[in-house]
Amino acid sequence: MAVTVARQVPAPARHARRSTRHALACAAVLALLACFCSAGPLAAEDLRQAMRSAYMNNPQLDAERARLRATDENVARAKSGYRPTLRGAADAGYQSTSVKPSSPSSGETSPWGYQLSLSQPIFSGFRTENAVNEAEASVRAGREDLRLVEGRTLLDTVAAYADVVRAMKVVRLSEQNVRVLTRELDAAEARRAVREVTLTDVAQARARRARAVSAADLAKANLKIARSSFLKVVGHPASDLSEPRPPSRLMPRSLVQAVEIASRESPNVVSALYREQAARYAVDKVRGELLPQVSIEARYGERYESSRTLSHESDASITGRISVPLYQGGEVHARVRQAKHQHVGRIQEIEQARAETEANVTAAWSRLVASRAQLRSDEVQVDAARTALRGVREEERVGQRTLLDVLNAEQEYLDAQVSLVQTRRDLVVASYALLASMGQLTAERLQLSNELYDAEAHYLEVADRWIGTSIASDGREVYEPRNRPYRTRGYRDDIDDGTGDERAALSEARDEVEFEDLPPPRPPVHRRPEWRRQTPPPIRDMKAPARVEVPRRSLLRGSIRERLIWPGDK
Repeated sequence: MAVTVARQVPAPARHARRSTRHALACAAVLALLACFCSAGPLAAEDLRQAMRSAYMNNPQLDAERARLRATDENVARAKSGYRPTLRGAADAGYQSTSVKPSSPSSGETSPWGYQLSLSQPIFSGFRTENAVNEAEASVRAGREDLRLVEGRTLLDTVAAYADVVRAMKVVRLSEQNVRVLTRELDAAEARRAVREVTLTDVAQARARRARAVSAADLAKANLKIARSSFLKVVGHPASDLSEPRPPSRLMPRSLVQAVEIASRESPNVVSALYREQAARYAVDKVRGELLPQVSIEARYGERYESSRTLSHESDASITGRISVPLYQGGEVHARVRQAKHQHVGRIQEIEQARAETEANVTAAWSRLVASRAQLRSDEVQVDAARTALRGVREEERVGQRTLLDVLNAEQEYLDAQVSLVQTRRDLVVASYALLASMGQLTAERLQLSNELYDAEAHYLEVADRWIGTSIASDGREVYEPRNRPYRTRGYRDDIDDGTGDERAALSEARDEVEFEDLPPPRPPVHRRPEWRRQTPPPIRDMKAPARVEVPRRSLLRGSIRERLIWPGDK
C-alpha cells in the first residue's frame, strides 16, 4: 500500500521559484538571439549573388559606362550643326575730340553700345547629317564595348568565385592530410619503440608530414590570394560560398551552333560592324567640305554717344550668305583620301573580329569538352584511389605492405581529390567562358537583377539637349570629383576613398595614417617609331579601291553599301 504525503509550499517560495524559472527562460532566449546575431547571414552566398554584386559595384564596369555616356555627347555635338549660333558683344569707352577751328564735334564723349548676331546654317554640304550618323554609329559601337566589358567582368567574377571555393576545399583537404599524417607519424614512433618498424620508416613518415604542412601553408596563402581577387572584382569579402554549377540551360548544343551565335551576337563583331559604318559616314562628312555652304545671318546693334553730334544710332540687317570652296591647297582632298583608307581598314577589322571570335569560341568549346571528360576520369580516379588506400592499409596491418606504401597511397588519394576539385572549377569557368565568347554572358541574359543599366535612357536624355552643363541623374548632380591621388605610410587597409560617410567611420588607427600628395607625372619620352612592313597590304591596287568588296557574310548588307564606291568619285 502506497502512502502519499502532500506538503504545502508557502506562497512566497512558489513566487520566488516561478520568478527564477522566468528569468532563466529569458536568459536562454537572449543567449539564442545573441548567437544568431553574431553568426551573421545564415544563407551562403551563391554565384548569382556575387555576379549581381559585381554588376552593380565593379569600378571597371562603372568606368566603361561613364565612357559610353561621354560618347553619347558626340551626338549632341553633331546635332549642334542644325542649330543657330547667337553671339552678343558690348563695349564702352572714352573719346576726346579736338578740331581747329572749333566745331560742334569737338569735346569729350563716352561712347558705348552693344550688338547681337544670329547665324543659322541652311546647307552645309550634308556634313551635319553625316556627322550625326557617324556619332550614332559610334554610340552603338560603344554599347557593344560596354557589353564586352560586362561579359569580361562577369567572367572574372565567376573565376574569382570558383578560385575561392577551390582554395577553401584544398585547404580543408590539406589540413585533413596533415592530421592523418600526424597520426601516422605518432603510430610509427610508437611502433618504433617496440621494434616493429625501423628508423627509416619513422623518417619517411616525418618527411611526408613536413611536406603536408608545407602544402597546407601554400594552400592557405593561395586562399588569401583568391579572396583578395574576389574582393577586387565583386566589391565585398568572400564569406561562405556555395558550390558553383555550370549554366547547363544556356549552353549551346554543338560547336556549330556556338559559332553561329557568336558571329551574330559577339560584341567584338558587332562593334566592328558599327565602326565600319561610322567610317563610311566619316568619308561623306569630310567630302562635304568641298560643297557650297549656305547660311543666314541677322545682326542688330545700338550705339550711344558715338560723337558730340550723334547721341544714338541703331543698325539691323538680315543677310543670306553662300560660300563656295574653290581650292584649299589640297588639304581637304587629302583628308578625304585619308578617311577612305581608314574605311578600308575598318572593313578588314570586321573579318579580323570574326576570325578572332570563331577562334575564341572553338578554344572555349574545346576546354569545356576536355573539362567534362576530365571530370569523369577524376571521379573514377578518386574512387579507385580511396579503394586502393583502404586495401593498402589492411595489407600493411598483416605485414604485406610497408609504411611507405601506405604513405604513397595516401598521397595519391590526396592528389586525386585535389585534381577533382580543380577540374570542377575548370568546368564551371569553361562553361561561362564559352558564353562570354559567344556574347551571351550578360546580366540581362542571366537575369541577374531587375534593375539593369539602361544605356538608351542617357542617350535619349542628351541627344537633343540644347543647353546645360550638369550631368544630373534623377534630379541630382552626379559629378563628384574625387581628391587628388595619394599614397599611404602604414597599413594598406588604411585607405580612404574620399567619401564623407566612410571618412566618418574610420577608426582611430586610420587617423594616424599620413597622406602625401603624389608628384605631378613626368612627361612621356617620345621615341621615333620604327616602321616595318610585316605583311603585304590586303589591297594590291591602291589606285582602284572601288573594286574592293565587302565579304558576302557581312552583316552590314542592307544597311550599308557593299562596295567601296563613294558617290562623286571620278
